[in-house]
Amino acid sequence: MLILHRREFLKIGSLATAAMLVPRFLKAFEQPGLSEGQKVLVIIQLSGGNDGLNTVIPYRNDIYYASRPQLAIPKTQVVGLTDEQGLHPALEGLKELYENGELAILNSVGYPNPDRSHFRSMDIWQTASDSQQVLTTGWVGRYLDAQCSGCPHPSVQAIEVDDTLSKAMKGAQYTGLAVHDPTQLHRASDDPFFREILKKPVVDDDHLQVDYLYKVMAETLSSADYLYDQARLYHEDGQYPDTQIGKDMKTVASLIMAGLPTRVYYLSLGSFDTHVNQQPQQQRLFKQLNDAILAFRNDLKKHNRFQDVMIMTFSEFGRRVSQNASAGTDHGTANCMFLISGGLKRQGVLNAPPDLQNLDQGDLHYEIDFKQVYATILNKWLEANDQLILGKNYTYLDFI
Repeated sequence: MLILHRREFLKIGSLATAAMLVPRFLKAFEQPGLSEGQKVLVIIQLSGGNDGLNTVIPYRNDIYYASRPQLAIPKTQVVGLTDEQGLHPALEGLKELYENGELAILNSVGYPNPDRSHFRSMDIWQTASDSQQVLTTGWVGRYLDAQCSGCPHPSVQAIEVDDTLSKAMKGAQYTGLAVHDPTQLHRASDDPFFREILKKPVVDDDHLQVDYLYKVMAETLSSADYLYDQARLYHEDGQYPDTQIGKDMKTVASLIMAGLPTRVYYLSLGSFDTHVNQQPQQQRLFKQLNDAILAFRNDLKKHNRFQDVMIMTFSEFGRRVSQNASAGTDHGTANCMFLISGGLKRQGVLNAPPDLQNLDQGDLHYEIDFKQVYATILNKWLEANDQLILGKNYTYLDFI
């Protein structure tokens, strides 16, 4: 008979908290993986509101330079793509993707009646709502609801590489799963204390809910080793940068190569909220993003998987056209998006540069509704009913 003291109870509770969403997910890895040709989406959230004008730079536009006397990227440093636009110098590695037909760029992506609050605008992007509408489910979560009815383990279809789950991944019936590092889970579950507990009978306690914790612990211990072993089946040939986004992209690659049935991965990088001294912060984050994407792309190409994987970047809003008095930029509206894959049907810069003359009180007008991008990916890449998931019809784009 087992009686748990408070210290022991808390120790089990910490494992249960970390693994509460994991056990069924781990068991799901034992089901068949992706079929040949099935597509995978990797979403990279640029948290904080990335400055799109210093990302895809209109280097032939005099208004850009007049509006940003300190922040504008000098023409000699821009990584040229077209006669009008180029990339931030820290994103120079993406030019190789551009030249190989593996990069598509959308300018002026946003939504009507934009909100400049971080919380609200991120909520709009993650739920795919209209600006005057509040939804309780995320667009990826609703994808799970639509696609996974009858699936034995639907949440295995979407993984967020993090310790917490974003609203984008939460549906009405099903949710994705937040798992930051399979190795960390393996180490946490390998504590001899937990193994010893399982050898003894347990007494249920209505107050402490020991039976529930015991069950979670048992399921976690029986499954953590399996996840760890599956992730290790893939041994990368290339080197990933020693940054958090580099490690996260390596985790995604290992899970893809291990043959897991996951269709959507979700990662975050930030903060891009650059009100003060923007240049070094954006430079540092772009260097991390650039190096992680290149390593991931090269890894997948070596294993003939890059044609079935797409990276989509987004941020909750862009920044204002003019710099502020603190060598930074304030919250704006429309922004650029990157779409990266070996399976693009249309590549390059897909629409005109932002109009810097016709502004909305100092901010860019949007030209493409971000929900058109979601609808295109849902329908053409993930083979899902985008109208059901998004609640209305949107015109598809032609990058896939």
